Amino acid sequence: MGTCLRLRSCGAARLLRPRPGPAPARRAAGGPAGLSPALLRTDSFVGGRWLPAAAGTFPVLDPASGAALGSVADCGAPEARAAVRAAHEAFCSWRGVSAKERSSLLRKWYELMMQNKDDLAKIITAESGKPLKEAQGEILYSANFLEWFSEEARRVYGDIISTPAKERRALVLKQPVGVAAVITPWNFPSAMITRKVGAALAAGCTVVVKPAEDTPFSALALAQLANQAGIPPGVYNVIPCSRTKASEVGEVLCTDPLVSKISFTGSTVTGKVLLRHAASTVKRVSMELGGLAPFIVFDSANVDQAVAGAMASKFRNAGQTCVCANRFLVQRGIHDSFVKKFAEAIQKSLRVGNGFEEGTTQGPLINEKAVEKVEKHVSDAISKGATVVTGGKRHPCGRNFFEPTLMSNVTGDMLCSHEETFGPLAPVIKFDTEEEAIAIANATDVGLAGYFYSQDPAQIWRVAEQLEVGMVGVNEGLISSVECPFGGVKQSGLGREGSKYGTDEYLEVKYVCYGGL
Repeated sequence: MGTCLRLRSCGAARLLRPRPGPAPARRAAGGPAGLSPALLRTDSFVGGRWLPAAAGTFPVLDPASGAALGSVADCGAPEARAAVRAAHEAFCSWRGVSAKERSSLLRKWYELMMQNKDDLAKIITAESGKPLKEAQGEILYSANFLEWFSEEARRVYGDIISTPAKERRALVLKQPVGVAAVITPWNFPSAMITRKVGAALAAGCTVVVKPAEDTPFSALALAQLANQAGIPPGVYNVIPCSRTKASEVGEVLCTDPLVSKISFTGSTVTGKVLLRHAASTVKRVSMELGGLAPFIVFDSANVDQAVAGAMASKFRNAGQTCVCANRFLVQRGIHDSFVKKFAEAIQKSLRVGNGFEEGTTQGPLINEKAVEKVEKHVSDAISKGATVVTGGKRHPCGRNFFEPTLMSNVTGDMLCSHEETFGPLAPVIKFDTEEEAIAIANATDVGLAGYFYSQDPAQIWRVAEQLEVGMVGVNEGLISSVECPFGGVKQSGLGREGSKYGTDEYLEVKYVCYGGL
């Protein structure tokens, strides 16, 4: 549990208040056309103040055009330590704020997000490239986490335990762990923050957020609204940094003794590095890491429903989500019909283009490295006998665009069968029996989400119980909800986010034995 004695006594501590500082906070000069200058912040946000970084700034690029959206403070180890200290000082008082007051502040933050939802969505589209309609959906999803945890803040309950000794009483208290370091990805630059931060603040923790270098503007816009909502200084801090500084900042956050909790969403490789760092001070850790989601279609399935679910699961955000279907396993009796209808749906329903353009369903990938990975998976599969049904190459919209691609005759030795593609590639593997499908689906060291379509009740129970994943969609391609626990098994992570279980990740359980009664 976080202690406040390292810097000052909790009894003497007060929440940080804005101190006289440098000139007013910088905003992106003029701001890209259509983006709100009031929300487009460029400095770090620490202790209730907008602060530049000593090392200068780094550029943030529009993945659709490659044009610069603006330059953001490039924080390093000194700024990270300062943010941790600010969060720690604030924790000494924030932990004592009543649950009702924390609830009210989170609710106000939610309301401000809803009032600014269109401007926030435009920022997401500008920096991540996802279609505006999807970005608008993300903002609603993101805001709903603040609403949900504003309600959960008042539901952190302890216990009273009956003891064998008449003169004793046993109590269980739940208390905030302390400062939480939150490291988030670029693919959901708003929702991945509120899913973590909402739970942390509801529990009584303070946070330091390191957003992805590709998408820092969303985190800074949330800081602006948190400040307006009255979230006290030091409770929510944001330290953006470039890719070159990410390693040193991550190490500081994971090793600083004033940090009690690490919450990370990203790749399994990076998660393992952060786990090694966090082990040195035995921090509480929750990780939402990579996946390799199977999407199984059994002979009993409704093909049209399965195709609709496949479209929703695979091509949301151009395939750049951790719960996207990565491997399509289709039973022999229904295989040809499914592939035909899936191809028709792709060709008819998907439109590649700039996320701000009307009718766009598929924006760019986040950068050229992401495109190269999709190309590598496609070329590897072709070289080993797979067939391109539709798509298969870069799209003429620009260097970061790739055609929605469907491949058949895919086998288990191909890269797309055992590596997460994170792009608009749908590889189809034919199978014969239920046992074979389960074996293929589980033959991986990760297990985040899995999907299957079947109309056989007995089969539904069998498969749902046997899939080695943390979340299962049965006849459903979209499973995320603020009310439900999100997380994986195996090397897909530790802990759960969202739902009533989300606050538990930021709470310590304390047993109190009261004797002499």
